[in-house]
Amino acid sequence: MRQAAGEIEVQTSGQGLFEVTSDIARWTAAQGMGLGLLTVFCRHTSASLLIQENAAPEVRSDLQAFFARIAPERGDYAHSDEGPDDMPAHIRTALTQVQLSIPLAAGRLALGTWQGIYLFEHRRRPHRRRLALHLLGE
Repeated sequence: MRQAAGEIEVQTSGQGLFEVTSDIARWTAAQGMGLGLLTVFCRHTSASLLIQENAAPEVRSDLQAFFARIAPERGDYAHSDEGPDDMPAHIRTALTQVQLSIPLAAGRLALGTWQGIYLFEHRRRPHRRRLALHLLGE
């Protein structure tokens, strides 16, 4: 059994879903393992991770619209230190996830045909987000 750890950085342009599948797959392939389990961890409290459809862009826009309805920026929040998108971003992160586990089989991420890995940026302004990667396998 071997393990590897690393990090990738994702530059966002504001709110939205940013596909990171190829960056993560490239890092995973470079580790030279055939079978294992990859953990991806988002090191932030106002961005999250999703595995979601990577074909129809309407899926991403519908997800953004849904989260805007359930955690609106015009809510009555006590926490707004960094602006009106501050607390809604934390709520959206709490409702999604900051960690994913993805099996590795035959040296490749065992994602379905239409699945992609996304960083879900919940803040309006651009950010540089860091994703910690840990691969356990052989």
